[in-house]
Amino acid sequence: MNSPPSHPGSAATKAIGALNLAEHEAVLSDLDGVITKTARLHAAAWKRLFDAYLAHVAAQTGTTFTSFDLEEDYRLHLDGKARHDGVRDFLKSKGLSLPLGDPSDSADRETLYGMGNRKDTYFEAAMRETGVDVYPGTVEFLHLTKRTGLKLAVVSSSHHCAEILEAVGLTPLFDVRIDGHEIDRLRLPGKPAPDAFWEAARRLAVEPHRAIVIEDALAGVRAGHAGGFGLVIGVDRRNQAGALREQGADVVVEDLSELLPSKLESSSPPQ
Repeated sequence: MNSPPSHPGSAATKAIGALNLAEHEAVLSDLDGVITKTARLHAAAWKRLFDAYLAHVAAQTGTTFTSFDLEEDYRLHLDGKARHDGVRDFLKSKGLSLPLGDPSDSADRETLYGMGNRKDTYFEAAMRETGVDVYPGTVEFLHLTKRTGLKLAVVSSSHHCAEILEAVGLTPLFDVRIDGHEIDRLRLPGKPAPDAFWEAARRLAVEPHRAIVIEDALAGVRAGHAGGFGLVIGVDRRNQAGALREQGADVVVEDLSELLPSKLESSSPPQ
């Protein structure tokens, strides 16, 4: 890649606490759980899907029904991943498997894609019912980095990324969007593979080591670390700070507001 021109802005605006923004040219941020409070809607949709499926399997096989754990199962097997990958990994954890199928499979097909599409119908219904909220600290942090001259990309496995950003008025903030539709179109492997982040960096004309990745999912942090990105910020929404560091997060915060100057004046830098 060719290096882009130097950033506008004064040296004073290019440092946020321990982060020297002059070392970076772009921020690549996940959506669900980082920018918007939609991760809980995804988790609830997965629980609805898998509780019904596991009850069916238990009835057919005479085994004991064990419900989907809204915290652990989502965090370990599904968060941040493409839908069919998440279905595969969760079923594998239960000693189960299904054929891959095709992205066009209807929601009633018992394939990885069919199950993922069924989950998507549940998510859409929940989103229509509750709407979408943002994390204000993230929005303020992204606006601040934008003002310093950094390029911004959103990198999400969600097929609803565009409509969610539009609903919360953040579409103009991002120079590039890599979402579930683009990942499918380009046949990119999903997180924890770094390919979607690499594609965002390529479109921004930024070398990975000059970009910051922001993620709340273990799979996403692992992808940022594996991709050779200059800084990986883990956002700890699920009491998993240690696991985020183990997967490669360089900085872990509970909320990106902790990195804003007003917060840092009265607190020590994040560890």
